[in-house]
Amino acid sequence: MFGLFVIAAAMLLASYLYIKLRYVRFEQYSHIPQLPSHLVWGHLQVFGEFMSRGIHDRHPDKIFEEMWASIGRPPVMLVDLRPINPPMALISNHEMAEQISKSTTLFPFSTPKEGDNWKDLRKRYNPGFSTQHLWSLLPLILEKMEPFCQYLDQFAISGDEFFLGTLLSNLTFDVIGAAVMEVNLEAQHIDLSKQSEVIRLFKELVQTYNDDKNNLPWWIVPLTTLKRNRLAKRIDNLVRDMIERKYAEIKEEADGNRPFLFAGHDTNTSMLQWAFYELSRTPRALKAVRDELDEILGPRSDPRTVCATLTEKGEHLLPRMHYVSALIKETLRLHPPASAVRMTESGTGFTVRASTGEEYCLDGLIMYSCQSVIQRNPAVYGDTADDWAPERWLGETAKNIPSSAWRPFERGTRICIGQELANLESRIIIAIVARKYDFTKMGLGGSALDEKGLPTLNDKGQYKVKSELYNTRRMTSKPVDGTMMKIKLAA
Repeated sequence: MFGLFVIAAAMLLASYLYIKLRYVRFEQYSHIPQLPSHLVWGHLQVFGEFMSRGIHDRHPDKIFEEMWASIGRPPVMLVDLRPINPPMALISNHEMAEQISKSTTLFPFSTPKEGDNWKDLRKRYNPGFSTQHLWSLLPLILEKMEPFCQYLDQFAISGDEFFLGTLLSNLTFDVIGAAVMEVNLEAQHIDLSKQSEVIRLFKELVQTYNDDKNNLPWWIVPLTTLKRNRLAKRIDNLVRDMIERKYAEIKEEADGNRPFLFAGHDTNTSMLQWAFYELSRTPRALKAVRDELDEILGPRSDPRTVCATLTEKGEHLLPRMHYVSALIKETLRLHPPASAVRMTESGTGFTVRASTGEEYCLDGLIMYSCQSVIQRNPAVYGDTADDWAPERWLGETAKNIPSSAWRPFERGTRICIGQELANLESRIIIAIVARKYDFTKMGLGGSALDEKGLPTLNDKGQYKVKSELYNTRRMTSKPVDGTMMKIKLAA
């Protein structure tokens, strides 16, 4: 009798679990466009199928883009990767992304992101990112350029290959450390033991993401997660000590300081790698940059002369660099370093509306504004959506692009506070480097040569390549090979 009871109970439990699982997979979010879901694996199986169709370590956003395109490019797409990750609404439309990022009656500070201490941190750091203060940082940024240019000179003389990403990472770390925390992180020191402990630990932390491209949960990579937590805690403590020397009243916000301070580092490191790569394979753009810099800065291109000119008159000269600004904007459009994640709890009734009138309730979902999809949408950028074309941001052409369709720093009340610092730093680096040096990509993304050993142009005005350079995920989106380069002095 007892055995029959156990069997009946097991059958009831199995039926309940089946009905529950069926609801979760097929009914809970059935109102949102999506690929066919598996009863057990949700979209994990189809995600794996798409992953296997291309380069395995390409950025997950690229896989999401392929999935999205396969169902007709809807404004929102459900991606259910439970139990690996919570269910996610991938936002592919700039108008819908704008609804999520703007202030509403329900969410006065825009749809929530993870963490609730951002307002205090932003209020505290706002004065340091004011326009007046940023211009005062110009001599400091120029000072940090000296060791960077020395390394480039050494590689130009030796002819050795080098990782441009490493040099740029160290440079941007030094700049943000001096600008935001008023400390010398010694990130560019040739002796690694002389670099700040923050730098060494952060590089070790980034290394833990090299074999985890898909943000796996802790229970799949427990040892790696423990190591990340240990490194992050140590970095937080070091950053707290540094900031307390400048802001004595800071006592409890260390958990928010690390991502707040280092997000700008990742953004510029990734963007500048792509910018110099795109310039190296686009002769018309390189000529346009050099012509503009010659006109604004004069014909002398040695870094000391350029730095002296910018120190004296940079506040007036940098805003005139329209083509340089356009290439930065285009690089961030085509190769955004990150996307934006927001979330609401179930029961809030948060709903977004598509331009065609459909409404989608996104309660309880991760809302993922996928910038690499939004900013390559052919509905906005036309047939050249996948082309690197700085000219689209100049003149009348730029007026036809909705402001909400370009969002690498996101938008709304939580737009990146360091956007102007990143733009200032990028313009300075390009102004100093672009005329003096010629970069040649080695390995992935290298130019295909003709029978005479010369690169040839494609119909888009760029050198043909032997293979495509692509982004992978290492905390944020970065060129997969660290942008291996050779360099020589420009003629």
